[in-house]
Amino acid sequence: MNYEEALNYIESTPKFSPKKVIPGKEPFNLETITELLHRLGDPQDHLRYVHVAGTNGKGSTVAFISSILMESGMKVGIYTSPFLINFTERIRIGKDEIPQDDLARLTDKVKVHIEAMKAEGLNAPSEFEIVCAVAFLYFLENNCDIVVLEVGLGGRLDATNVIKHPELAVITTIALDHTEILGDTLEKIAAEKAGIIKENTQVLLYPQPASVEEVFAKVCRENNSVLHKGKLPSKLLSADITGQSFELEADGLHNYKISLLGSYQINNAAMAVQAARILQQNGFTISDENIRTGLLRAEWMGRFELLQQAPDVIIDGSHNEEGVGVLVESLHQYFNDKKILFITGVLSDKAYDKMMAEIIPLAKCFYTVTPPSPRALSAEALASYLLDNGAPAAVACDKPEAALMQALSDASEDDVICAFGSLYYIGEIRSLLKK
Repeated sequence: MNYEEALNYIESTPKFSPKKVIPGKEPFNLETITELLHRLGDPQDHLRYVHVAGTNGKGSTVAFISSILMESGMKVGIYTSPFLINFTERIRIGKDEIPQDDLARLTDKVKVHIEAMKAEGLNAPSEFEIVCAVAFLYFLENNCDIVVLEVGLGGRLDATNVIKHPELAVITTIALDHTEILGDTLEKIAAEKAGIIKENTQVLLYPQPASVEEVFAKVCRENNSVLHKGKLPSKLLSADITGQSFELEADGLHNYKISLLGSYQINNAAMAVQAARILQQNGFTISDENIRTGLLRAEWMGRFELLQQAPDVIIDGSHNEEGVGVLVESLHQYFNDKKILFITGVLSDKAYDKMMAEIIPLAKCFYTVTPPSPRALSAEALASYLLDNGAPAAVACDKPEAALMQALSDASEDDVICAFGSLYYIGEIRSLLKK
């Protein structure tokens, strides 16, 4: 199996494999991934983890924590989803993506066991479960000291939750997303995320509404786990296109600087500092300088990322109401009240009406695209919706490249172009500008 064959095999598998429906049993469970990993020798049982769940901010928090651990001299496995440009972004050791040959070899190894499971009449793993299995094998083969593991969806029944005892569980912000699977209230969604909390686990929780916090507190009590309530930065010290610095009173008034832009990133960085402090207390050798340098060197593509100037072009992976809310905050912070040229594409099952209600007042013009997903809202339907709801102008484009070229053609040197709405297409925008 070569790399292209491996990708075709993985991507031809349903994202959520249909499980046999048994009355009284949940349609999603961990039985299939558990069976697959057992046949592979349970590689996940021989690694140490920081497990990260939440609605928004997971990827950035993973980036900050990973960077700190790398600065402390550890070999760090990193598992995230989705990818922006290359599939191999999802499985990394430090800054290095899994080599294509290794992805192909390990996918072939996993496939042998999947075919045996199917022959025995067992459920076939989903795309996410296959990639999880490949990642666990790769991290173990390479003797990673620790793996920073991002939950794909929810937590309790997510394939990453086969791990037995993380060094630390981190919960980022909780918001309404994937409500058809996770539940239609913050408390129901929180209960799913809290499913990653195991017996005697250290748990770091991003500040939440009281009712959401109580969900996590209850699960921690039931599991004899320690709940650490995260603190946000006490003060933003500076912010410009080169980065931002902040003060974290909870960490002895230490000042920190990050290169990542976006008003929300100082909150994610503050959580990473507190994660590092908890790991320190539990025997990990992490110095203050490791934390400071790790934060500054952290990279995370596609999150309020400035790709060029004159005109400024920003891409942001925000794809739900909360994410768009913090995007709007960031645009105000960096560009004041300047009107923005927006490139956008959304999935039809997202609350795009609420997302666009926040964005329309900032817009000079919209260039709409159809994301490459069966759940996509068409560019034409989105442009029509925007015009019907107060957008000053909206142009439907047949592909992201056409939208970018049109926006660049229309923009003056002091304009701002911002692409947002779905991770499914902003990677293409990034590739076009990084050529």
